Amino acid sequence: MKNRSLYQILIVLLLMVSLSSCAGIAGQELAIMPDSNSSTSSVQDEQPASPAPLTNTTKTLISEEQTLVDLYERVSPSVVHVQVVINADNSTASSDQSPTLPNLPQLPGFPDLPNLQPFDQGPQQGLGSGFVYDKEGHIITNNHVIADADKITVIFPDNTEVDATLVGADPDSDLAVLQVDVPADQLQPVTLGDSDSLKVGQFLVAIGNPFGLDGSMSTGIVSGLGRQLPSSAQTPTGQSFTIPNIIQTDAAINPGNSGGPLLNLQGEVIGVNTAIATQSGTFSGIGYAVPSATVEQVVPELIRNGRIEHPWLGISGTTLTRSLVEAMNLNADQRGVLVATVVADGPADKAGLHGSDTTTTIDGQDVPIGGDVITKIDNVTVTEFDDLLSYIVDDTKVGQTVTLQVLRDNKPLEITVKLEARPAS
Repeated sequence: MKNRSLYQILIVLLLMVSLSSCAGIAGQELAIMPDSNSSTSSVQDEQPASPAPLTNTTKTLISEEQTLVDLYERVSPSVVHVQVVINADNSTASSDQSPTLPNLPQLPGFPDLPNLQPFDQGPQQGLGSGFVYDKEGHIITNNHVIADADKITVIFPDNTEVDATLVGADPDSDLAVLQVDVPADQLQPVTLGDSDSLKVGQFLVAIGNPFGLDGSMSTGIVSGLGRQLPSSAQTPTGQSFTIPNIIQTDAAINPGNSGGPLLNLQGEVIGVNTAIATQSGTFSGIGYAVPSATVEQVVPELIRNGRIEHPWLGISGTTLTRSLVEAMNLNADQRGVLVATVVADGPADKAGLHGSDTTTTIDGQDVPIGGDVITKIDNVTVTEFDDLLSYIVDDTKVGQTVTLQVLRDNKPLEITVKLEARPAS
């Protein structure tokens, strides 16, 4: 009996040990699982963080950036480098720049000194930009880029160099047309935009070759409209004719950009880069471009005839200022253009327009007064000189008769004038 009880006790003890061992194993497994989970979580935390979602501002900037990239890739194949060679003995520009040395005095007791002559500067080289106008190989650039050139070379973006011939040039608008012999399938003409619809603040892009750096692009805005720019053409009295409706931009334009395109964000040419306002010779924040409206008017005539005739009134004048109004005893709110001089035998002279006949001192300077004041041309109100000039250039033709509303001695008068062609410089 005792043996049986002892046997049962041993069995119970063995079962307890067995259960205790199982519990220990289970405990180990339970202890291991959290470690395993912890290890997995640690690996997941070391993965790269997902990028933050783009803000609307960033999306807009990326879109604008891509617009500029696409514009450049589309238009830059149309922009060329224009190189010119000017022989010093054939160039008025070269002779003007040659140093002038005075005759040296002969000193007693010394041998006669020869009178030195200017050094021979040799051929001069110039550079500018241009753009493909059509599939016939016409290239647009500035007149001042190719003026007096003995040799003109056009270099395409793929470094293809071809000789160019001058088709026609217009100093009055500072535009010129070149011709190159290049297969039509290698030419990518630009598209002209509407410069008349421009607003101050619109974004612009300039592409050209500043300082000979091919294919450079700069960006900016329309910073001004309706500017005037003196041209290289001169009146019979020696004054410069004026190019009207000039576009002002703060897109960086430097020497070498002349003749290149000024573009809107659609990649349309709305101007031809022409000049900069500077005292240093480099860009100072103001650049000027001939508007595409002038290109559309002038270039086809240059291609057809090699030249273009511009209508001419035959006066010089100035916008009425408050000081001039007071000096001439006009109404305080009077606006218009004071006729300063009338060119002898010109259209205005033949029509009987009067120029200023006396002077007065304003701010220490003598200024002409007393001439006719133009207030309208063909019922278009004239408040400043650019209004008059723009109408004549853009809306009239040689031989056309215009009607001027003027004030003479503070009395209204109507004068009809038959416009003539500007005299050649």
